[in-house]
Amino acid sequence: MVFFNEFFLQVDDTHSLKIYEAGKKDGTPVIYLHGGPGAYIEEKCVDFFDLDRHHVILFDQRGCGKSTPHACIKDNTTFDLIEDIEKIRKHFGFEGFSLFGGSFGSFLALMYAISYPQHISNLILRGIFLGRKEDVNWLFVEGANYFYPKEHEEYLAVLPKKQNIIKTYNDLLNCDDDGTVRRFAKAWNDWENSCVTLIPQENTEDDMGNLSTSRLECHYMINDMFLPHDNYILDNADKIAHIKTYIVHGRYDVDCRPIGAWLLYKKLKNAEIFYEICGHSAFEEHNFKRLKSIMNNI
Repeated sequence: MVFFNEFFLQVDDTHSLKIYEAGKKDGTPVIYLHGGPGAYIEEKCVDFFDLDRHHVILFDQRGCGKSTPHACIKDNTTFDLIEDIEKIRKHFGFEGFSLFGGSFGSFLALMYAISYPQHISNLILRGIFLGRKEDVNWLFVEGANYFYPKEHEEYLAVLPKKQNIIKTYNDLLNCDDDGTVRRFAKAWNDWENSCVTLIPQENTEDDMGNLSTSRLECHYMINDMFLPHDNYILDNADKIAHIKTYIVHGRYDVDCRPIGAWLLYKKLKNAEIFYEICGHSAFEEHNFKRLKSIMNNI
């Protein structure tokens, strides 16, 4: 097993998080944030790290993976997740640590760093997602469909009405009919999965994975990612401008546009940016090699 320890951490009356440890117990601490919201930890997530040097903490976020209750939207907001990271930090007694996150994980890493900059040694960010309405609408309303028109038509075709796309999906994903929920969860994930790699791949998620990703993404998006205001991250970037930050973004990322990475980079004084010849996924060759190279020097 790649993980040397696994356990559950109860973070409130509702949610219990599945925590994983890998690498060297007294090594350089790194907390890994998966994407989504609604994704989960896999063993391959540790492949970015030098397990002889790094103490890697990974966890399934609220409602994700093996955390309980599954696909639960109760008490599940951006600021709940920020406080979960802080509880994990306190549990392990880290004063400073590297924070590694991609896609929604980059959003969550930035949000935590803005709240607790004193604890961040480095930020390693991939596939920047800033959580703005335009970032959400690009993928799920209009924008990415210009690149994947057939897949986008299939994503819309199942809907009883085409207005308020995200809200309509959200209503259907939270209805009482299990068959309806499964159908629309798969349709949502089929669409997003078509955009995440330069060469499209089939959605191989099971019903549980489809449900957590689709339900939680809709929940966050109809609530404007629970941001105090739309441009919150860029407007607060001065709080993290001093932190050494590595930004890796696929040049052909259709899921999260490369402009987000550039706008963030321009706000930071101690950042490096790398555009790679690939799409969105961290596991595409050029993204993966760049991220692993960065971690070899941290």
